[in-house]
Amino acid sequence: MVNTPSMMVPLGTQSPPLSLPDTNGKIVSLGDYKDTPALLVVFLCNHCPFVKHILPHFVPLAREYQARGVGIVGISSNDVSHYPDDAPEKMAELSRTMGFSFPYLYDETQQVAKAYGAACTPDFYLFDAKGRLVYRGQMDDSRPGNGKPLTGADLRAAMDAVLEGRPVSEDQRPSIGCNIKWKSGNEPEYFRH
Repeated sequence: MVNTPSMMVPLGTQSPPLSLPDTNGKIVSLGDYKDTPALLVVFLCNHCPFVKHILPHFVPLAREYQARGVGIVGISSNDVSHYPDDAPEKMAELSRTMGFSFPYLYDETQQVAKAYGAACTPDFYLFDAKGRLVYRGQMDDSRPGNGKPLTGADLRAAMDAVLEGRPVSEDQRPSIGCNIKWKSGNEPEYFRH
């Protein structure tokens, strides 16, 4: 496992365009969430141990906050030619098995991941009703093998603040996960060392 941190894109950044197919081929875009009080964009993938670690807690958390009006989308941007476990048919299987209540989108060109500044899986981006970034970073401080419980505390606090009309704390910590598996020669500038 390579521990890659979030890029911690500047707060207030406007949500980049988003128009991607879900696991059924339906195109999902930002416009689908224009009437929500918040939109959570999560970069995921199937094979990453960090994602596997959080999913049992994140899936019910997502359902809970969707019931409160938060729009949620998951996006996989990995290079499936080298990581076939992240291919769309496997994404559909994971979505069914885990009971995703949110669309799981496939970013084949990796342009959406680049536009969002995504670096790792999982990587969380919470936007307010005006499409401004109010939270980016970790779900909580639990990681595979560190013995800390999955609570979703950081992400919950941010979503609660938005839903209650309060400012989101700027004390935000990067998510840590596997790096996005960029196609050869497609690595964004921010990812090159």
